Amino acid sequence: MKWKFILPTAAALTLSASLLSSCAAPDLTSLMGDPAPPSAANYTLVIGPDTRYVNVKRDDIVAFNVGGKTFAWNFDDPNYWPVDLAKIAPPGVLDHKVIAYVSPFRRYFGREDQ
Repeated sequence: MKWKFILPTAAALTLSASLLSSCAAPDLTSLMGDPAPPSAANYTLVIGPDTRYVNVKRDDIVAFNVGGKTFAWNFDDPNYWPVDLAKIAPPGVLDHKVIAYVSPFRRYFGREDQ
């Protein structure tokens, strides 16, 4: 008689476990822009030990120099800011939190919707 309750319960638990494993958190890094070669950068920002934030402009490719290590990022997504650089930097480059505030304005012409 116990098998009437155990078997459906085990099946339900197995099914729910497989459903939860397939619902992994999405990789939000792709929403923050794209990696770029440092040679393609519009400008370079030096991040020192006291740097807590930087300002960048949308659609800019920015190279970041952290203690002699350089990486670049293309901030091409208009809907994602601010960006935690620890999430986009190569592992081991940053040793403290630095936020990149992305301006939604184009460099010389103002807002795109005007």
